[in-house]
Amino acid sequence: MAELWDIVDEHGNWTGRTHERGKPMQPGDYHLSVSVWIVNERGEFLISQRAPGRHAAGMWETTGGAAVAGEDAVTAAVREVREELGIVLDPEKGRLYKSYTYPHSDGSGAAYITVWIFREEVELEDVMLQPGETCGVMWADREAIRGLMAEGRFIPFDYFEDMCGSLE
Repeated sequence: MAELWDIVDEHGNWTGRTHERGKPMQPGDYHLSVSVWIVNERGEFLISQRAPGRHAAGMWETTGGAAVAGEDAVTAAVREVREELGIVLDPEKGRLYKSYTYPHSDGSGAAYITVWIFREEVELEDVMLQPGETCGVMWADREAIRGLMAEGRFIPFDYFEDMCGSLE
């Protein structure tokens, strides 16, 4: 069965319409997407590595993905982390950092991305990587992530520095 996305407007408001993932979207349509930053008490971020065969394979990133029809943003954030890393987050510990839109590379529609910050202590040995999605995981401090970005080995996020400042 095809995955369905709810269509939202440029402000993240539901339109009452759905879209089948993989098909071109209409101009002006957005689908809800999430980016999840997990931060431990030492200020390190839990990052994962994209599996071989995926777009940008081998790159490091924060967990994220598209919400499926019927999900709100925090529910999608918790589900994506559970699916990709096997970690069960408490939705009450999530904080919405920001929202923004990002156009699809094929020019059809765009993602309405909500960025979440969760403060959580996770033991790496408890992480269960999702085959075909993730192939590595590590805790990385700000400097390590900056270094990975400079080397072109981390999916870049232009809000990273501001987000780090918001954690202090």
